Amino acid sequence: MISVMVLHCPWRTDLSTDTALLNTPLNGLHLELGARMVPFAGYSMPVQYPMGLMAEHHHTRSEAGLFDVSHMGQLRLVGPEAAAAFESLMPVDVIDLPVGKQRYGLLLTDEGTIMDDLMFVNRGTDIFVIVNGACKVNDIAHIQSHIGSRCQVVPMPEQALLALQGPKAVSALSRMLPGVDKLVFMTGASFNWQGAELFITRSGYTGEDGFEISVHNNHVDSFARALLAQAEVKPIGLGARNSLRLEAGLCLYGNDIDTSTTPVEAGLNWAIQKIRRTGGARAGGFLGADMVLGQLDGTRALTRKRVGLIAQERVPVREHVELQNTQGVKIGEVSSGLLGPTVNVPVAMGYVDVVNASLGNVVNAIVRGKAVPMTVGAMPFVPNRYYRG
Repeated sequence: MISVMVLHCPWRTDLSTDTALLNTPLNGLHLELGARMVPFAGYSMPVQYPMGLMAEHHHTRSEAGLFDVSHMGQLRLVGPEAAAAFESLMPVDVIDLPVGKQRYGLLLTDEGTIMDDLMFVNRGTDIFVIVNGACKVNDIAHIQSHIGSRCQVVPMPEQALLALQGPKAVSALSRMLPGVDKLVFMTGASFNWQGAELFITRSGYTGEDGFEISVHNNHVDSFARALLAQAEVKPIGLGARNSLRLEAGLCLYGNDIDTSTTPVEAGLNWAIQKIRRTGGARAGGFLGADMVLGQLDGTRALTRKRVGLIAQERVPVREHVELQNTQGVKIGEVSSGLLGPTVNVPVAMGYVDVVNASLGNVVNAIVRGKAVPMTVGAMPFVPNRYYRG
């Protein structure tokens, strides 16, 4: 039943025994709730609860789902040069980001490929950064080695992270934290709950309205239990997190983006502001700029693109499945794929050569030797419902 991609991530830290896995502060609660636990990014994590993956997915789309994402890395960049220093590592505008605003960023290699994607917030006194769990050790070392002389790089292992997602997330959270409904998509602010300091952004990884909540390890269990006491809120595991983000057209690091892909190949041009592009006031100056800016302005060849794929038959298409044109020539590979619970058809993302990347083009996914026709379709597969005010 649970043949979801999160169980097969090539970048997952596989350890020889469960006893070697790290626990989040909520592992006791997960076990109380009957979660099925699996190794993920070096941690023991809930893949699903007794309600089941499909029900968890639909509940998040219609009500509110609570995710434990405490395996993610959290850090602070502190000092007057922090924004300029961080901007030297990414092709995004950090310096001009207003206080209280959040932005999506990409850490790049010297070759212009993606070593991780992340979120960051200008909190006025610091830049608060969230990176992927499987990448956090390397990310923090990379940031420290490149800009540690220009600002303080402060990891925050004492902080847990929760994601509350779904159209009723705001109702549930507002009962506990009056005023949180004033946040809009990609903004953040500090709150206090029963003496616990929280930092909350209105963002997430499902395409739905929702919040991500940074809370100290000492308080996360009681805060999570209080959220789960709200009528709209159910616990949701990694399986539904994966199907939700795929329907939303969002990349999973290690599958859809990695150190073999550039931002332009991945279709993440929107994350690179005009001021950092060729001709902009602060163009370039980041690692891999020659490759990224060259692909943006056409001076470097772009040979492949990430596309959305919708199957014409009811056959789920998984990652690493070969993609061919209608003449039987290999043109690419699927990076993520499953039966979309909301759209009720198999959907996928993958990379194909530029010639075959046009919307409406038909390609074949080769599943167990059988050609499954798929149409290149627009993403997201399910309309995003972020709250923008």
